[in-house]
Amino acid sequence: VRYSGYLEHQDEPFCTNWYDRSHGLMKLGKDITLGGVEVGLLTMKKGEVARFYFSPEYAYGHQGCPPLIPPNTSVVFDVEVLDFIDSSESDVFFELTAEQQDTFPLQKVLEVADIERKLGNYLYLKQNFESAKDRYRRAFSVLGRRSSSEAEQCQINASKLLLLLNLALTYLKLEHPAQALAYGEKALEIDQRNAKALFRCGQACLCMTDYKKARDFLVRAQHVEPFNHEINNELKKLAR
Repeated sequence: VRYSGYLEHQDEPFCTNWYDRSHGLMKLGKDITLGGVEVGLLTMKKGEVARFYFSPEYAYGHQGCPPLIPPNTSVVFDVEVLDFIDSSESDVFFELTAEQQDTFPLQKVLEVADIERKLGNYLYLKQNFESAKDRYRRAFSVLGRRSSSEAEQCQINASKLLLLLNLALTYLKLEHPAQALAYGEKALEIDQRNAKALFRCGQACLCMTDYKKARDFLVRAQHVEPFNHEINNELKKLAR
């Protein structure tokens, strides 16, 4: 969220993150400590901008917050919701014991993995690759402890494939090509003709100067997607 807090009849905010270059996720009930702001956020949707007027009991109480906030002071907050992720299912799941997690219905497990993947994607877009990697691995570990029928395994593999591709890309960004290659090859165990997995493996081998193996992966990727500019550009780089 973006927010600015004002005392009544004042133009300058006493707190704001409006001009910060990036805005991290803040967890309701944990990182947002002002009661009124939390209540207000629960009424909002993504992209909405709102102005809230908080009486002291929803703001800083009868004591205030000296020296900025006098006692018994009402405040005004301008709030914009930039984005949100509903992590409630994931929060509940990770509070359970390992034995309880194993009894969780498959669809709920897939939902938890998807939430963790979305959190990882958010962190990746913020270029927080280390934290993104941790989220992807956490999601993958959830899927790894399930045993199921063949039909259910297909659903699990579809989820695993997305995470393995993300892990391979993230490890490339972290400049750990050996790990990127390992995750790319795991993705190929699920789908041997997956162009992204072949491409990531080729990139990793190129980083490790294993040019023969890089060419093999990239040519296989090109056979699957002959007009993919990224693949073709990587082959040109390899040729040079």
